[in-house]
Amino acid sequence: MSIEPIRQDAMERWRLTVYYSGRVQGVGFRYCVRVLSAGFEVVGTVRNLVDGRVEMVAEGQREELDAFCVAIRESDVGSFVRGEQASWAAASGGLRGFEILK
Repeated sequence: MSIEPIRQDAMERWRLTVYYSGRVQGVGFRYCVRVLSAGFEVVGTVRNLVDGRVEMVAEGQREELDAFCVAIRESDVGSFVRGEQASWAAASGGLRGFEILK
């Protein structure tokens, strides 16, 4: 039996920041994102911005974060999104669970 070695980058944790635009405030978007996060190995925050966008900051393995974003797009509130601006960085830690910020 052969065990394939784990690629170092596969275990690497990332920080993903996404700015969602469209009709994303007042429609339960933040709540939906928090509920969806429970199905993924991610931690982070989601909050409304004064300019009408929603900011999500999430950390986890890249594959999990990609799948999480797909789930958000395919959710009931995904249809309210008109634009996404995403940026990737190395995870900085300090996040626990997934919470809605005021």
